Amino acid sequence: MPASEHRSLPIQGSRPELSRSAGPRLRGWLFVIGAVAMASLLCWAVDRHLSLTVQAAVYLVAVVVVAYRCDRAQSATAALLSVLSLNLLFVPPRGTLSVDSAEHLLTLGAFLVVALLISHLSARLRGETAHAQDRERRALQLQGLAGELAALADVADVVDAHHSQQALRPAMQRLDQACGAPVLLAIRQADDKLADAAGALLPADLPQRAALQHCIDDGRALGPGTDRWPDLTAWYLPLRDGMQTLAALEWPVADGAGIDDETRQHAQAMCDLLSAALQRARHAAQAFTARSQAQLEQQRSALLAAVSHDFRTPLASIVGAASSLSEQRDRLTEADRERLVALIAQEADYLVTMTENTLQWARLSSAQREVQRDWQSLEEIIGTVLARVRRRDPQRRVQAHVPAALPLVRADPIMLAQLLDNLLDNALKYSDGPVDIDAAFDGQALRVSVNDRGPGHPARDADRIFESFVRGASSAGVRGSGLGLAVCRAIAEAHGGTLIAKARVGGGSSFVLSLVVEDAPAVPVEAVGE
Repeated sequence: MPASEHRSLPIQGSRPELSRSAGPRLRGWLFVIGAVAMASLLCWAVDRHLSLTVQAAVYLVAVVVVAYRCDRAQSATAALLSVLSLNLLFVPPRGTLSVDSAEHLLTLGAFLVVALLISHLSARLRGETAHAQDRERRALQLQGLAGELAALADVADVVDAHHSQQALRPAMQRLDQACGAPVLLAIRQADDKLADAAGALLPADLPQRAALQHCIDDGRALGPGTDRWPDLTAWYLPLRDGMQTLAALEWPVADGAGIDDETRQHAQAMCDLLSAALQRARHAAQAFTARSQAQLEQQRSALLAAVSHDFRTPLASIVGAASSLSEQRDRLTEADRERLVALIAQEADYLVTMTENTLQWARLSSAQREVQRDWQSLEEIIGTVLARVRRRDPQRRVQAHVPAALPLVRADPIMLAQLLDNLLDNALKYSDGPVDIDAAFDGQALRVSVNDRGPGHPARDADRIFESFVRGASSAGVRGSGLGLAVCRAIAEAHGGTLIAKARVGGGSSFVLSLVVEDAPAVPVEAVGE
């Protein structure tokens, strides 16, 4: 909260006697006079029909009403005025304060004692009721603040201005309501600078800065009712984390109002709740940083292992084949030379695929990934992929079933082609039977499935196989880095779609890509089928 908005106002929850103004007290005295006057008029009106004892009871009712409505002094005054009025108006000799008999004197004395006792008990009961209500209100304030702070779980909510305004604003509003004035929170930063709840650094010329800094450095409360800087107009309360002070809170108090240990303990309890929330946020941030570093280190190690093995092996094969062709060309038969050339081409294709998957994985793993999307024909993308796959599929095991007039999709054609290429490459590597690629449109989404008759995947691994550098149990003996399926799912999600793996009826696997189709004119295209 900006320092310019700070002002000193009375604390809500101070005792009612301390917060009454002159106006309500004057109305109380008028009520005392009116109650006694009404009792006198009533007794005067029915004087011939009532005994002195009944008239005393009427005045006693007036005292009870005053005791219920007014403070202790006013109710005691009402008791005295009632005794004087009863004596003056109705006790013989009337019109004087003298008493003609001991019986009347005892009646007046008993009446005075009972009236004063009633006023005392009523005032005490009213005070205890107000005190209980005050404690209940404070308990509700603590409960509400704890609820607001339960969602605070990231230190970024405290340091970053945008997030802190969203996370701490409800809690600060609770504190403002409990205090009755805007409070100022100063949080110690990593560089020992002070920032407010919105994450903005406190200005050097802020009047409260010295007290806030001293409260943080000393770790003890300052202000009225304490032994440190008692002349201040606000309490400065520490927010501690064990031996360390995380922040300090300025809690304004009125001049001489509500300055008691119970109110300060309530304020400190609210500060302790806020301190615990900040402590949880800091620990959560540290744990998140540690997990992120561990995951980054794990991915780095896995990437280095993939590069060192899956890149080095094909490079060694290419170098060896190229050396043999260069140095022993004349001694090699034509079949040997063709075999070496084919090996070079095969390993080069494998390197290209590995490089594309690695670069695409690095690109899609970044926080700022952008996809250049445009209207594309899925039939053309599938046709391009089939033409490229034919070089690895001399037996023409891949069969495509794509109906005509499929709707256009907004996509990056290169990325979608890479996704389908990876799925078909896996199907060809892990199965010996036919591989089907089917496309269909259900009115909302465009679905492309790649189906094979390979060993399949257990149901428990249906999601795990899409993780980076994770390979299924059936991949033993088949080289690969474990990036292909991870890249496929990342491409699908980058297009707002999904990619799932499921078991195929009769054995094998089925990988289903679903893409949401936006409004676009359908383009009639010849069906692709082979």
